Amino acid sequence: MAKRGETVSYSDKIWLKEYPPGVPHEVALSAYSSVADVVEQACEKFRKLPAFECMGTAMSYDDVDRLSQDFASYLQNVLQLNKGDRVAVMMPNLLQYPVAIFGILRAGMVVVNVNPLYTPRELEHQLKDSGAKAIVIIENFCTTLQEVLSKTKIEAVLTTQIGDMAAFPKSLITNFVIKRVKKMVPAWDMPGSIPFRTALARGKAQPYNKVGLTHDDVAFLQYTGGTTGLSKGATLLHGNIVGNLMQMRAWMGSQLAEGEDIIITALPLYHIFALTVNCLLFVSVGGKNVLIPNPRDMPGFVKELGKHRFTSFTGVNTLFNGLLNTPGFSDLDFSPLKFTVGGGAAVQQAVAEKWRAATGKALTEGYGLSETSPGVCFGPLDKPDWNGTIGLPLPGTFVSLRDDDENEVPVGEPGELCVKGPQVMQGYWKKPEDNAKSFTKDGLFKTGDVAVMSANGYFKIVDRKKDMILVSGFNVYPNEIEDVVARHPGVLECACIGMPDAKTGEAVKVFVVKKDPALTTDALKEHCKELLTGYKVPKAFEFIEALPKSNVGKILRKELRGK
Repeated sequence: MAKRGETVSYSDKIWLKEYPPGVPHEVALSAYSSVADVVEQACEKFRKLPAFECMGTAMSYDDVDRLSQDFASYLQNVLQLNKGDRVAVMMPNLLQYPVAIFGILRAGMVVVNVNPLYTPRELEHQLKDSGAKAIVIIENFCTTLQEVLSKTKIEAVLTTQIGDMAAFPKSLITNFVIKRVKKMVPAWDMPGSIPFRTALARGKAQPYNKVGLTHDDVAFLQYTGGTTGLSKGATLLHGNIVGNLMQMRAWMGSQLAEGEDIIITALPLYHIFALTVNCLLFVSVGGKNVLIPNPRDMPGFVKELGKHRFTSFTGVNTLFNGLLNTPGFSDLDFSPLKFTVGGGAAVQQAVAEKWRAATGKALTEGYGLSETSPGVCFGPLDKPDWNGTIGLPLPGTFVSLRDDDENEVPVGEPGELCVKGPQVMQGYWKKPEDNAKSFTKDGLFKTGDVAVMSANGYFKIVDRKKDMILVSGFNVYPNEIEDVVARHPGVLECACIGMPDAKTGEAVKVFVVKKDPALTTDALKEHCKELLTGYKVPKAFEFIEALPKSNVGKILRKELRGK
C-alpha cells in the first residue's frame, strides 16, 4: 500500500496542482460561536435587507431577528423547555421555517428536521427516537401526526398554515383557498394545539433569555436512512455546521457579494444541502433566499424564477432536467447567474451540458452527506466544463480512500471514501454500536461510497459499498423497503435493488416470492404507499420462484441486478 502522503487529497503535493487560486487549505472557525451567532450577526449587519421571500411575501433580516426571538421566548417561557431539548419542524419551504429553526437554536434547543411527506410509521420512529418535546407542523400534514401523537413524547403541537406569514388580507385569502377551495388540508383534531402565530405573540410578551452556546453544543438531529431499516439521527454540533459554513465561504470566495446575492431555494430546507448551503451560507453574507414550496409544479416554478434576478441556484439532477424540459425556462434572463451547484445525486453529463447551453453558466457538482453537514468535496467554480467528478476536498477536509482493512489505496484505485474535518458529525444519536462501525481506527468517518482519486486530486464516485439506492437525491435503503414489503401477508420473501431511471436517477425495484398465488403488483404498491414516503415506494415489482442465496442463506442482491 502506498503511504498516506502519496495518495490522499490532503497532501500538498497533490493539492498544489489543482487547488483553486486564493482558496486556503484551512479555515478559521472562530468567527462564530454557534449557528445562533451566525443568525444574530447577520441580522445586526443586514437588518434592512430582505432575507427570505416566498410566494410574493418578503421577510427582512430585522423581521427574522424579531420573529425568531419571539419564538425562542415562547419555547423558553411558555413551554418552559430547556437547553438541549429537541423540537421538531415538519413543513415545506415557507417563511415559517427559518423563523422556527432560528428560534429553536436561539433558545439553545435542538432542531429535528422532519420530512413532511413521512408516513405515520416513519414519523413515529423519528419523534420517538429523537425524544422531541414539541413540534411545529403545517396543517396539511396534521392528520399524519394525529395518528401517532399519543405514542410519542410530544408535549406541545404548534400548527401553521401556508399563508400565515403574509400580510392581511393576503394571509386570510391564501389560507381560505388552500383549505376550502383546493381542499389541501384533510380534517384533523388535536386538542390543545397552538397556532404558530399565537405562539409568536405570546413569546413577544415575555423576555427572551439569550443562551450561551459553544461549538460543542448540539444544533441539529439530521435523520438519514439506516441500513437496519430505521433512520438514524446524525448528531450535528454547532461547530460542525459553523465549520462547513466557513469551508463553503472560503471555497466560493469572491463569488459571494455581501448583501447582493439572491439564491433560489427549491430543495427542501429539511434537507441538509439546502439547510447549510442555501439558508445558512447566504444568511451569513446577507443574501436573499427565494423559497419555493412546490418545485414539482414546473410551470409555476419557471414563472416564479422570472420574477427574480437570481445569482445562485442549487438543486439535484432531476430538478435541473425538469426545468430544462419546461417551456419558458430557456427564455429566462440568466445574466445575473454566477453559479449553479448540483448535489444529492450525480449530475449527468447530458444535463450539465444542456444547462450550460441554456443558461450560459456551468453546473458544478458537490458531494456530501447528512453526517458531514453536508459538504466534503466541491468542484471549482471557475471551471466551466463538466468533468464527471465530485471535485476536490473543501478546505480543512481530510479525505482518504480505504480498503476493507482500512488501508489506503493507491491513486487511481477504488476505495471507500473516508473523511475527517470540522464538519463531520459527533456520531449517530444514541447509537453507540453504529458509531463504532462508522469510523475508522484513526477517526475518519466511513461514508459507504466507493471512489477513485485522480493524480491531480479530483474524486469520482464509482459505486456504493452498501446497497443504498439514490432516488432524486434522497437515500433509500433496501432493508427498510424489504421490511415493509414483507409485512404483506401475500409475500413469502423479497429483495430490493435499485434500477436506472431517466427521471429520478435510480428507482426502487423489488423481487418477490409469493405466498399467496393471487398476489398482484397493484396490491403491493398500495401496501407500500401506506407505509412509505413517495420516493421510497417501489416503481417495479417482479415475481420470481426463488431468490438467489449464499450457502449461509444470505440473499445475493448482486445476482438480482443482472436480471
